[in-house]
Amino acid sequence: MENKMNVKFDSVSENESFARNVIASFLMPLNPSVSELSDVKTAVSEAVTNSIVHGYPDTIGEVCMSAEIDGDEIHIVISDKGVGISNLEEALKPFFTSRPDEERSGMGFTIIKTFMDEVKVISEPNRGTIVDMKKAVNANRP
Repeated sequence: MENKMNVKFDSVSENESFARNVIASFLMPLNPSVSELSDVKTAVSEAVTNSIVHGYPDTIGEVCMSAEIDGDEIHIVISDKGVGISNLEEALKPFFTSRPDEERSGMGFTIIKTFMDEVKVISEPNRGTIVDMKKAVNANRP
Protein backbone atom coordinates (compact mmCIF):
# COMPACT_ATOMS: atom_id res chain seq x y z
CA MET A 1 0.00 0.00 0.00
CA GLU A 2 1.19 3.49 -0.81
CA ASN A 3 -0.37 6.71 0.41
CA LYS A 4 0.78 10.31 0.93
CA MET A 5 -0.51 13.35 2.77
CA ASN A 6 0.53 16.92 3.54
CA VAL A 7 -0.90 19.29 6.09
CA LYS A 8 0.12 22.80 7.17
CA PHE A 9 -0.93 24.51 10.37
CA ASP A 10 -0.11 27.49 12.55
CA SER A 11 2.53 27.14 15.26
CA VAL A 12 0.08 27.35 18.13
CA SER A 13 0.08 24.83 20.96
CA GLU A 14 -3.45 23.59 20.20
CA ASN A 15 -2.17 22.19 16.91
CA GLU A 16 0.16 19.71 18.62
CA SER A 17 -2.82 17.47 19.44
CA PHE A 18 -4.21 18.10 15.95
CA ALA A 19 -0.97 16.75 14.43
CA ARG A 20 -1.08 13.68 16.71
CA ASN A 21 -4.63 12.90 15.65
CA VAL A 22 -3.92 13.42 11.95
CA ILE A 23 -0.92 11.09 11.97
CA ALA A 24 -2.81 8.48 13.99
CA SER A 25 -5.68 8.51 11.48
CA PHE A 26 -3.27 8.34 8.55
CA LEU A 27 -1.45 5.35 10.07
CA MET A 28 -4.57 3.28 10.84
CA PRO A 29 -4.74 1.40 7.51
CA LEU A 30 -1.48 -0.34 8.49
CA ASN A 31 -3.21 -1.72 11.59
CA PRO A 32 -0.44 -0.66 13.98
CA SER A 33 -0.13 -2.12 17.44
CA VAL A 34 -1.04 0.17 20.33
CA SER A 35 2.67 0.54 21.04
CA GLU A 36 3.54 1.43 17.44
CA LEU A 37 0.72 3.96 17.28
CA SER A 38 1.83 5.52 20.55
CA ASP A 39 5.47 5.68 19.37
CA VAL A 40 4.56 7.50 16.16
CA LYS A 41 2.16 9.90 17.89
CA THR A 42 4.76 10.71 20.55
CA ALA A 43 7.52 11.35 17.99
CA VAL A 44 5.23 13.63 15.96
CA SER A 45 4.17 15.43 19.12
CA GLU A 46 7.79 16.10 20.10
CA ALA A 47 8.77 17.33 16.63
CA VAL A 48 5.72 19.60 16.33
CA THR A 49 6.22 20.96 19.85
CA ASN A 50 9.85 21.77 18.97
CA SER A 51 8.67 23.73 15.92
CA ILE A 52 6.08 25.61 17.95
CA VAL A 53 8.21 26.40 21.00
CA HIS A 54 11.69 26.74 19.51
CA GLY A 55 11.10 27.42 15.82
CA TYR A 56 8.75 30.34 16.39
CA PRO A 57 9.45 31.56 19.94
CA ASP A 58 8.11 35.08 19.46
CA THR A 59 5.71 34.74 16.55
CA ILE A 60 3.26 32.41 14.88
CA GLY A 61 4.56 30.66 11.79
CA GLU A 62 3.71 27.68 9.66
CA VAL A 63 4.48 24.07 10.54
CA CYS A 64 4.30 21.47 7.79
CA MET A 65 3.75 17.75 8.29
CA SER A 66 4.00 15.32 5.42
CA ALA A 67 3.74 11.57 5.65
CA GLU A 68 4.04 8.69 3.26
CA ILE A 69 3.19 5.05 3.72
CA ASP A 70 5.22 2.68 1.59
CA GLY A 71 4.56 -0.96 2.30
CA ASP A 72 4.82 -1.38 6.07
CA GLU A 73 6.87 1.77 6.65
CA ILE A 74 5.75 5.28 7.51
CA HIS A 75 7.95 8.22 6.60
CA ILE A 76 7.10 11.50 8.34
CA VAL A 77 8.63 14.95 7.86
CA ILE A 78 7.92 17.85 10.22
CA SER A 79 9.33 21.16 9.04
CA ASP A 80 9.23 24.84 9.83
CA LYS A 81 10.81 28.02 8.51
CA GLY A 82 11.53 29.36 11.98
CA VAL A 83 14.70 30.47 13.71
CA GLY A 84 16.57 27.20 13.13
CA ILE A 85 19.14 25.62 15.40
CA SER A 86 22.52 27.32 15.72
CA ASN A 87 24.35 24.28 17.14
CA LEU A 88 22.63 21.12 15.94
CA GLU A 89 25.21 18.77 17.46
CA GLU A 90 24.58 20.21 20.91
CA ALA A 91 20.80 20.35 20.41
CA LEU A 92 20.73 16.61 19.70
CA LYS A 93 22.33 15.79 23.06
CA PRO A 94 20.01 14.58 25.84
CA PHE A 95 18.95 17.28 28.33
CA PHE A 96 20.06 20.20 26.14
CA THR A 97 17.46 22.96 25.99
CA SER A 98 17.58 26.44 24.61
CA ARG A 99 14.68 27.41 26.90
CA PRO A 100 15.69 26.43 30.47
CA ASP A 101 13.62 29.33 31.79
CA GLU A 102 10.49 27.46 30.69
CA GLU A 103 11.38 24.23 32.48
CA ARG A 104 12.01 22.34 29.24
CA SER A 105 13.63 18.93 29.75
CA GLY A 106 15.74 18.89 26.60
CA MET A 107 14.62 15.35 25.75
CA GLY A 108 12.60 15.98 22.57
CA PHE A 109 15.11 14.69 20.03
CA THR A 110 16.12 11.83 22.34
CA ILE A 111 12.47 10.74 22.60
CA ILE A 112 12.02 10.96 18.82
CA LYS A 113 15.13 8.82 18.26
CA THR A 114 13.93 6.28 20.83
CA PHE A 115 10.54 5.75 19.21
CA MET A 116 11.44 5.90 15.51
CA ASP A 117 13.71 3.60 13.48
CA GLU A 118 15.47 6.41 11.59
CA VAL A 119 15.72 10.12 12.39
CA LYS A 120 17.52 12.90 10.54
CA VAL A 121 17.49 16.52 11.66
CA ILE A 122 18.49 19.29 9.29
CA SER A 123 18.56 22.87 10.48
CA GLU A 124 20.00 26.20 9.52
CA PRO A 125 19.84 29.39 11.58
CA ASN A 126 17.13 31.76 10.35
CA ARG A 127 15.96 29.25 7.73
CA GLY A 128 14.19 26.57 9.78
CA THR A 129 14.35 22.94 10.78
CA ILE A 130 13.37 19.63 9.20
CA VAL A 131 12.83 16.47 11.26
CA ASP A 132 12.73 13.43 8.97
CA MET A 133 11.57 10.18 10.61
CA LYS A 134 10.84 6.60 9.54
CA LYS A 135 9.31 3.65 11.32
CA ALA A 136 8.47 0.13 10.23
CA VAL A 137 5.00 -0.91 11.35
CA ASN A 138 4.11 -4.55 12.02
CA ALA A 139 7.78 -5.43 11.45
CA ASN A 140 7.83 -8.01 14.25
CA ARG A 141 4.47 -9.63 13.61
CA PRO A 142 3.95 -12.80 11.59
